[in-house]
Amino acid sequence: MEKWGASLYGDPCDACGFEWSLTPQEAIRIVEELPARFRVLLAGRTGYERHPDLAWTPAAYVSHVTDNLRNWAERLAGARLSGAVDVPGYDPDLIAQARHYNEISPAAALWSLERAVDAWVASVTAALEDGIALRHATRGVQRAEDVARNNAHDGHHHAWDVDRILQCA
Repeated sequence: MEKWGASLYGDPCDACGFEWSLTPQEAIRIVEELPARFRVLLAGRTGYERHPDLAWTPAAYVSHVTDNLRNWAERLAGARLSGAVDVPGYDPDLIAQARHYNEISPAAALWSLERAVDAWVASVTAALEDGIALRHATRGVQRAEDVARNNAHDGHHHAWDVDRILQCA
């Protein structure tokens, strides 16, 4: 089985300080706050700044967080609506390449994130109420609360990455 969550990143996360013991409702609040958090980070910036150690721009990180939220919202909805609980892994770098993340307009990335967050919150909330558990191809069982925490970490961690980029620029 693939390592994920606290076993992969540490508790708290060795890099961004994310605390894995939060409740699913706290994870939802973190995700709900992501559009405002990224908007504040990008205020007065181009969104195309670079960091020598990172491949993506701030706008690219926003796009990644958006796609990750959409992907997991869809997976949870599939399990809840049709019983499709078996889910594969995916390569975020291939998605970044296919979508040309570093060329996406920061304003469009923020617009898309707002919509993805709304869909994700609705899907995760319903999945939590229904006790949904997915069977991930490489991680094993992923309960709705695990997905909520993992996705909150992803958004929090990448806001930390964006802050690093902007401090370096």
